[in-house]
Amino acid sequence: MPVTTPAAPAEAEQPAPQEARWIRPVLAVVAAVGLLLLGAAGGLLVGGVPGSGPHDPPATGSVDVGFSQDMTVHHHQAVEMASWERDHTTDPVLHQLAADIEATQTAQIGRMQGWLELWGAPSLPAGGHMAWMTEAAHGHGTASAGGTAVMPGMASSEELAALRAASGPELDVLFLQLMLRHHQGGAGMLQYAADHAAVPQVRNLAAQMLRSQGAETTTLRQLLTERGGQPLPL
Repeated sequence: MPVTTPAAPAEAEQPAPQEARWIRPVLAVVAAVGLLLLGAAGGLLVGGVPGSGPHDPPATGSVDVGFSQDMTVHHHQAVEMASWERDHTTDPVLHQLAADIEATQTAQIGRMQGWLELWGAPSLPAGGHMAWMTEAAHGHGTASAGGTAVMPGMASSEELAALRAASGPELDVLFLQLMLRHHQGGAGMLQYAADHAAVPQVRNLAAQMLRSQGAETTTLRQLLTERGGQPLPL
């Protein structure tokens, strides 16, 4: 009679480890930045400043370089405020809005930093801001070549400390006030770059930012009114 070897008991199927909640948003942002940088590398060096060779990068002090540097700084503060609100608000509407602002502006920072890397330009401005905005007709002409110490719409260190100290409805109203003013303050730089940048990709990004932040400004103002707050003076 043949001997039948008993089958080994099937191993219990092990449940897949639960993915940490923060992994998906981080991977999404990293993927977006990677795609944007690939697009930048594919075409950004074509069409430099007018009058230069077709592959010459924009010069230091140009609108393209200055905008990318200054808007990186401006965006960094928006990301900082949005990250704090996302992690500390109990309002689901504001949680989603803050997460969207954080992801969008983080990806845009990656795109601008990719351009600066390709151009061999410093990642951040040295000295003052907005010296690249030379036409006073836009309302942001600089008085000297050194530019200005603080860009419009930027929150002070005291205001950021107040945001971190607040909670509940007070936190939400202060976040909406600071982010609304931040968007309003950056609009002049976006418009100037959309009108004057030499590189088409820079003009297009500035125009895209202007449209999207204009829509967000309307939303921020509406949410602030619904929560009993008033806009801060610019």
